[in-house]
Amino acid sequence: MIRLPMLGLASLVLAAGCTWVHMAPGASAVQVIGAGGPPAGCVKRGDIAVSVKDSVAFYERNNLRVREELETLARNEAPGLDADTIQPLSAPLAGEQRFAAYRCGSVRPAAGAGVPDVPKGAVQTYPVGG
Repeated sequence: MIRLPMLGLASLVLAAGCTWVHMAPGASAVQVIGAGGPPAGCVKRGDIAVSVKDSVAFYERNNLRVREELETLARNEAPGLDADTIQPLSAPLAGEQRFAAYRCGSVRPAAGAGVPDVPKGAVQTYPVGG
């Protein structure tokens, strides 16, 4: 009789440590940059708010795992905003965090717009896929 409650408790503790958030297609190409000012040469595409459970019953989840899941969720949302870079706007708090989404790699010109002219003697850089 005692085995059943102990087995349930052990399962709960093990499950609480598992990662439940998986990377969506296209999200692995999204870069995560450190907090600070907006990145130069990037176009802001919007804000992303994400949340996960930071505790299960009485068990507090591993802080690093919670942070990883929040970042993965934000990366999953970025392609939907046509963003290739995310930046945390705040530290995680109670399993919630906000990120800014930017398009940095190849800023797409508006439909019908040509490639912008580069002044003579200026240098233009392009990202190298990796």
